[in-house]
This record gives sequence, C-alpha cells and structure tokens, in this order.
Amino acid sequence: MKSVWFERLEEGLIAFLLAAMTLVTFAQVVARYLFNYSFVWALELTTFLFGGLIFLGISYGVRVGAHIGVDALVKILPKKIAHKLGLVATLLCLVYAAIVFVGGWIYVSKMYDIGILAQDMPIPQWVPRLVMPIGFALLFCRFAQILYNMWQGKDVHLLGDEVEDALKYSSDEGLPTQEQK
Repeated sequence: MKSVWFERLEEGLIAFLLAAMTLVTFAQVVARYLFNYSFVWALELTTFLFGGLIFLGISYGVRVGAHIGVDALVKILPKKIAHKLGLVATLLCLVYAAIVFVGGWIYVSKMYDIGILAQDMPIPQWVPRLVMPIGFALLFCRFAQILYNMWQGKDVHLLGDEVEDALKYSSDEGLPTQEQK
C-alpha cells in the first residue's frame, strides 16, 4: 500500500510550492525596493501557493507524524483500549476528511459555474481553489492507510510524540546534556 514514487512526488510538490512562494516574494521585495516597481499579481500568486502548501502539507504531516495533540489519556490506558480508541479516532478523522472534501468539491464546482477570474491573474478562480478537495482527498487516503495498518495490528501513531522527539534531540552531539550544564 506504500508507494515511494507518490511520496517523493508529494515531497517534491511541497518543496516546489515553498520555493516558488519564496522566489515570488523575494522578487517582489527586490522589485519594490530597488526598482520602485511592484508586480500586481505577486501577492495573489503567493496566496495561492501558500494555500497549496497548506492543503497538501496536511496529508504530508499525517504521513510523517508531525501533527501534535494531547495524548496523555491514551498513553495511560491499557494497550487494547488505546488501540480501539485509535481506531475510533481514525474513523472520525476519515469522516472529517470526507465532509471537507465534499464541501470543497461543492465550493469549487460553484466557482467553476460562476466562471469569474482571479483578481490579479488571468486564471479562473476555481483553479487555485481545487487544491482544497485534492488536499482533503489525500488526507482521506492517509487516514485510510493508517486505519488499514491499525486494523492489521501494526503500531501506528496518529500524532507526533513531542517527548520522544525531545529526548532524541537532547542526546544529539553538540547539545549540552544535563550533566554538562
């Protein structure tokens, strides 16, 4: 069920969006302060790129376990109950992703029917907004993957573990340990 090429494509697209957003913003600053000129479309393009970064980054965050949450209760529960609670939480996440996907699809289709252009760029409004249902479809797929793996009995985490990360990074070389302080 794991597809390496798809994960690389996802990472590459996110990196491209971040780089493009940075370059457009940098070009706008240089044009404004050095040449007293402004690109009319730069802010709108940056906003669209940022939206794409957010909606595609949601599913990427689920994949790498970067989303944080309060899991103190789950950690003190017996393993069997915690596993069942994880299944329920994942099902609720699937329902949420499906609801927002459908709502996003309705929104984009209405924007398509209206047919208006973006404010500063000659593209239809629905084109940059299409990233919303795409992002939530990807999110749905990620949660479906997690649910499948949990159902198979694999150890899967919905959330990042801040304590585990902090302990891992505190043992890195170059960082002072408690004894060295």
